[in-house]
Amino acid sequence: MEETVKARGIILLSILLFMMVLAGCKQETTLPTNVEIGMQEIEAGQYQKALTTFGTAILEEQDLVNAYRGEGIAYMGLGNYDEAIISFDEAIARAEDKQGELVKDIRYYKAATLYKTEDFTGTISVCDDILAEDSEADAYYLRGTSYLEQGEAEKAKIDFDIAVSQQPQDYDLYLNIYASYLEKNLSAEGDLYLQKALEIDSKNKEDAYHKARIYYHLENYEQAKTELTELVGEQGEKALLLMGKTYQAMEDYPHARNMYEQYILVHGETPTAYNGIALADIGEENYDRALGNIAKGLALAENKGKQELYYNEIVAYEFKGDFQTAKEKALTYRTSYVMDPLGKKEYDFLQNR
Repeated sequence: MEETVKARGIILLSILLFMMVLAGCKQETTLPTNVEIGMQEIEAGQYQKALTTFGTAILEEQDLVNAYRGEGIAYMGLGNYDEAIISFDEAIARAEDKQGELVKDIRYYKAATLYKTEDFTGTISVCDDILAEDSEADAYYLRGTSYLEQGEAEKAKIDFDIAVSQQPQDYDLYLNIYASYLEKNLSAEGDLYLQKALEIDSKNKEDAYHKARIYYHLENYEQAKTELTELVGEQGEKALLLMGKTYQAMEDYPHARNMYEQYILVHGETPTAYNGIALADIGEENYDRALGNIAKGLALAENKGKQELYYNEIVAYEFKGDFQTAKEKALTYRTSYVMDPLGKKEYDFLQNR
């Protein structure tokens, strides 16, 4: 969670961001199918509700491949990984030969699920299945990350190099590889991929933003600011947020706050923007003001970015010395975000205060 005070690097498995979200076969009717309704519920984060909807589709034998696929994704969202794998296997077993692209998509979800359970051998096996059909950078990346987890650095590098040779201008891929190395305390190896990303021959504004991201992770904040200057002048949404993070990393809290306030003025209130302001408040040790901004962000209808707000709410109470409230907030956070190791670590720490 990059936005938290206790940063832990880039979250692994952003491979999920590459996947297609297939809503299932369209029916010639104005009414949505159960599979389509279930996918809408997943997009809204209503995983338990989606399970019921997909269960109905399965009982009525409606589009079983997509129904089991959706059920697996819902189980993933709930952190029930064993059940998710069973559902994905059921989906694959029912697929027809003509549904090759859909099967590949399901295999990606299954591989990511196996990775979450730390079954790296299983993840590699599923990636092998994908690569037997198509040579895909995403599969090479995920297999390489699994090799790295198993301590097979040479195999990992081979897969990573193949991945970037297939998608040489994919900045996210370079950053994901860097993150994989960072998680294993091999940042020097990861830095090499970031340096390679900086060699991409590009001159448009989107590339300037991506190169600023690279410089940010290389902790070359002055160069990141240089890349972002024009984009910030144009009030670019992503540029304002990244410039705010850059100032935050430099401990220049007034300028960080200014970036997030500009963002709200131009693009509207979001939990992410209020989280940035709260982080600046925490940096200045103004914990009450931080809690006020956190409350503003949590009051918004948008859910994206609220996890960071809930976590930093714990941090603010902890730094304020209100350990009882921090402990209560940590318990709620741990219950809501069961798969976040930071939440467990924070909760365990507060038990001894």
